[in-house]
Amino acid sequence: MLRLTLAGMDTLVTSPLCARCPSGPAGCCAGPPALAWADLGRIVKRGGAAWLRAEMEAGRLRPCPRGLAIARVAGPHGMACTYLGAAGCTLSPVRRSGTCNYYLCEDVYRDAEEAADPGAARTRGAHATLERAFAAWDETLAAEIAARAAPPAFDDAFFEWLGERFERATSRPPLF
Repeated sequence: MLRLTLAGMDTLVTSPLCARCPSGPAGCCAGPPALAWADLGRIVKRGGAAWLRAEMEAGRLRPCPRGLAIARVAGPHGMACTYLGAAGCTLSPVRRSGTCNYYLCEDVYRDAEEAADPGAARTRGAHATLERAFAAWDETLAAEIAARAAPPAFDDAFFEWLGERFERATSRPPLF
């Protein structure tokens, strides 16, 4: 059964079917998404700037063209996200990328629909809404970052600026 916890940009979508992932124990965590600009802005607005800096210092996050890339590490199931633990993601949802909070693969949706899960259609709709919103926020932030005189320094000043820009980008009517 799919579980949808509506909370605007912090919406969480989960499924126990992920534990039986046909791609193996690492599943989609084998290729973690980057923390894109919108993800970073959301994390900063949720009090996570110091956490981001600490994770960069520890080597678990590194700058990439669209934000911060998440390190992959060797584990019992091959290479996977550095935050993948024995019981799933070790991060709280407010520290994860939006994609990690709302993504479910097509196999999960197909299984839910075949089982006549009443939440499947609503969950697909939430996924689509969140995907569009995060993409729009990310494009807005990427354009503002590109317009700056210097590349991001990923320091306190940049994170404060990014958090303010994210707040402005997301100040439109609520998602749900």
